[in-house]
Amino acid sequence: MYSFEFRHDINLLDICWSGLFTPAIAMRYARELVDAFRRSGFRPGYRLRIDMSAITVQPQDAVMTVHEALRDFPRASRIAMVTSSAIGRQQIRRLMTQPYLRVFDTAEDSLEWLTSPEESLA
Repeated sequence: MYSFEFRHDINLLDICWSGLFTPAIAMRYARELVDAFRRSGFRPGYRLRIDMSAITVQPQDAVMTVHEALRDFPRASRIAMVTSSAIGRQQIRRLMTQPYLRVFDTAEDSLEWLTSPEESLA
């Protein structure tokens, strides 16, 4: 359903969603992510990638569960979402309005942007 990896070498929290969430799975995901983040030693300003390329869209009730449960999650300096789904892009843009967020078709393109120097963000 999901996995996350804390890549200390590049200050990246790398998340992959591979299945459809229910509200119960969404709550478990949020709890596990918060606990893992606390243990990781990461601080606000890390980079975040969520790869949703294995799915098209999440059910609305599950999305809202994740959104509410992670409302106070430590802020990233850049967020890259990976999906080639037009519906998935719409769902992301509706809920995630951070100006430091970009949506990519491929994980490779997202990693290039995430690890690029600050001046290349424009």
